[in-house]
Amino acid sequence: MKKTPPYLKKGDKVGIVCPAWKVDNNLDDAINLLKSWDLNVVLGKTVHSSYRQYAGSDELRAQDFQSMLDNEEIKAVFAARGGYGCVRMIDLVDFSSFEKNPKWLIGFSDITVIHSHVQRNYGIPTMHGQMPITVPEATKESLLSLRDTLFGKNPLYEYQSKHTNIIGESQGIVIGGNLALLVNVLGSSSDMDYDGKILFIEDVGEFYYAIDRMLWTLKRAGKLKNLKGLLVGGFTNLKDSKVPFGLSIEELVREIVSVYDYPVAFDFPAGHIENNNALIFGAIAHLSVKEHHVRMTYGDSDRL
Repeated sequence: MKKTPPYLKKGDKVGIVCPAWKVDNNLDDAINLLKSWDLNVVLGKTVHSSYRQYAGSDELRAQDFQSMLDNEEIKAVFAARGGYGCVRMIDLVDFSSFEKNPKWLIGFSDITVIHSHVQRNYGIPTMHGQMPITVPEATKESLLSLRDTLFGKNPLYEYQSKHTNIIGESQGIVIGGNLALLVNVLGSSSDMDYDGKILFIEDVGEFYYAIDRMLWTLKRAGKLKNLKGLLVGGFTNLKDSKVPFGLSIEELVREIVSVYDYPVAFDFPAGHIENNNALIFGAIAHLSVKEHHVRMTYGDSDRL
């Protein structure tokens, strides 16, 4: 049985590292926020490191992350930001101590590589949510969702979608993250088993045809066939070609999954958006999707 990391309590130490791009601005807002939650913040070496666009060499970023995983006093590890670089260092990390004594790993975007790697190899829950660099623009709701989830309160998502959903009810382990990164690790030792799962996807700055291509890649790889549900989060700052693609995100998703029979929830409040609510990857949730109403809960009995 997989082991859920202990939830945080006041006075705990939490670490901040940069496993991908370097941080160009200070993290004072995030540090002050974590302190207001009565957490003690420990900064990794990579927070102030720079090597090309990365927060240090692949080896340094792996070592910094490793030190946080191995330090028993650190109860959660925040990735300061995403960008690109996790795929370059993930194979340099030894997760054996983490497997024995798991702790919460938090982040989104490029951190999808870490989420996916942990789900594939260890099945230990991780957290998709706001990162230190996104705190200044984050909604109060999303930051509260991160705090509450880290401190052990079951997340509840209930909202009215702008777009018409594909209705249905299901239950399954939630997985996912950034679409480009899910495709990036396809076929590797960080590639998850999607069967029987509720998949969350989001992306930013891509061309419409690229989103279509990536979803077709997942479909042809058999990843979309046996899902229990699909959560379509923020797809923001998208670009179109000179000759318009001709379909919205919702239309192209519908077209690709039309042969399957599971609920699809559009406008899910997570991703590269200000209201990026926290999700627990690797835990069971119940999903109820109506035409414009979505409700997803993680139950006490379902926390593994």
